[in-house]
Amino acid sequence: MTKGTYALVTLAYWAFMLTDGALRMIVLLHFHELGYSPVQLAFLFLLYECAGIVTNLIGGWVGSRYGLRRTLFIGLSLQIVALLALSSVSDTWHPYLTVGFVMAIQALAGVAKDLTKMSSKSAVKLVINDENADAEGKLFKWVAALTGSKNALKGVGFFLGSLLLAKLGFDSSLYTLAGMLAIVLIVSLCKVKGSFGKSKQKTKFTQLFSKSPAINKLSFARAFLFASRDVWFVVGLPIFLHDVLHWDFWQVGGFMAFWVIGYGFVQALAPKFTRLNKSNPDTSALAHCVHSAKFWIFALSLLCATMAMAVSLDFHLTYTLLGGLCVFGFIFAINSSLHSYLILAYTDDDSVSLNVGFYYMANACGRLLGTLLSGAVYLWAGLPACLWTAAGLTLVAAFTSLKLPKTASARKPVAD
Repeated sequence: MTKGTYALVTLAYWAFMLTDGALRMIVLLHFHELGYSPVQLAFLFLLYECAGIVTNLIGGWVGSRYGLRRTLFIGLSLQIVALLALSSVSDTWHPYLTVGFVMAIQALAGVAKDLTKMSSKSAVKLVINDENADAEGKLFKWVAALTGSKNALKGVGFFLGSLLLAKLGFDSSLYTLAGMLAIVLIVSLCKVKGSFGKSKQKTKFTQLFSKSPAINKLSFARAFLFASRDVWFVVGLPIFLHDVLHWDFWQVGGFMAFWVIGYGFVQALAPKFTRLNKSNPDTSALAHCVHSAKFWIFALSLLCATMAMAVSLDFHLTYTLLGGLCVFGFIFAINSSLHSYLILAYTDDDSVSLNVGFYYMANACGRLLGTLLSGAVYLWAGLPACLWTAAGLTLVAAFTSLKLPKTASARKPVAD
């Protein structure tokens, strides 16, 4: 795979993530304004996360057999269909019909997102030679830059979505996003060539589930890491800011955008924050990143517990909450970036799409768990309970991370 092709794939992925962030904020704020409860709002995103579980498994297999170019185009096309279909929702529909229809369309958007993400994330491995320690460090920097930039753009999408909703309304906002992505798809169809990512050996369907202990442990930790974020991020925080702190839509969208953009910048700079370049020269990048992952996940768990206690005691609520969540974003971003590197370090070129698909399947499981808990826990006991739940989830991820291997031999699967 050439760097030129990789650049085009990355540009398409960036454009997609801009629409993905905008769509989430448009749906959340629009249906909250119509009077939907936190649990109903959580259900709107339920199939979005469920779809990710299946899509990453099947998509990894499809990418391995037929190439990542095909999964990229399918992902972009499905997002356009989802945006246009969602514009048909009417305020006169029965709430149950609306929830069911939006859930189905969000599922389609979830399939689109995970196909596009898997294509772009897998492509990084294909342009980096992983035969020596210097290449390991280079891989971490490239992965960090890609992951950070896409999250920064998703944050811009949050702001864009809230702005479009306020200025254009629900339907026109969706048409604008669909038109933008259609242009990206047409350019990608004309410019992105080749069958990159296709396995040299015929991939059996039974190979979908990883047999590598390293990948299994990392995926399990990843699931609980992302559940700890979404348990307050998906429903609890936006509704709290709007209902309790009385923020306007643009303020809610602006803060969410600021948080995700900052989160993305920290991800991109993770190699510097983890002092990769100043590590012991006798220590490989892989071993250094495993050690860093263990440290930062325990730090995140401690922060969640501290925030939960402070919010429960109503200790300078606004400053504690917003300041604490900014620190949470910083630490979470480093953890996420380290994981994104480790999944590629633990796999080889020939099975990259298969293993990345499995890993992001676990990621989707965690997001699903967090989404379910977000609406239910917030309705039951408010934002403090969401933060206490996040502390418990990060602790599970922390103890799992203690077992991550530090050598490249972890790529080898367990014999049947």
